[in-house]
Amino acid sequence: MSTNIPDVIDHLAGISPGSSLDRLREQRPQARENAQKSYLALFEPEVPGHVTAIERYAVATFVAGLHRQSPVTEFYAASLQELGHPRLTDAIRAETARGFTEGPYGRYPQGPLTVEDENGLDYHVSTENKELLGSRLVAALEHAHLLVFHPRDANPAALQRLLDAGWSTTDIVTLSQLVAFLSFQIRVVAGLRALAGASAIEATDAEYTQIFTGVLASGAV
Repeated sequence: MSTNIPDVIDHLAGISPGSSLDRLREQRPQARENAQKSYLALFEPEVPGHVTAIERYAVATFVAGLHRQSPVTEFYAASLQELGHPRLTDAIRAETARGFTEGPYGRYPQGPLTVEDENGLDYHVSTENKELLGSRLVAALEHAHLLVFHPRDANPAALQRLLDAGWSTTDIVTLSQLVAFLSFQIRVVAGLRALAGASAIEATDAEYTQIFTGVLASGAV
């Protein structure tokens, strides 16, 4: 797991100390610090409560996979593997593949916004993985999929399914915080990686221009 990683977002985005992106993030020190504190509170809490590390990393692997962000998915999958559950990791990967869709879907209350109603994949864990995952994780994955792709369909019935599977109200808050944080973290990492790619292209163009200018100056062309 990531106890020795000082900043998980930097790690996932491939940011090196002293780089342009490192300096960019230094401009928002409080946001940077709070993001890391949020990660630690959710994945390495001092008082974990009833939501186990396995459940936390399983949900994280699933949600990151649904967002199709390989670096983030592999990061959380590796932590799940470290907990000694390779079969569980394989099952989560299989369920992620089953849950792939676009979204967002769902229905608004009757009114002017109902013109934007859209049906989409109604995800349920496969029968073959239910026993391995157990009722709590089955309910957690289905609820996480709902929050990612059907956020406007979240309702008391959806929460009741979690309660019926053994999630307490406090556990449900933790699960919701996990999904929300992951959505934030994934977007930040994707944005930073895009900036890194753009910076690399600009650097390559600058180097090419410098070389080409030198060749012109030498009279070689």
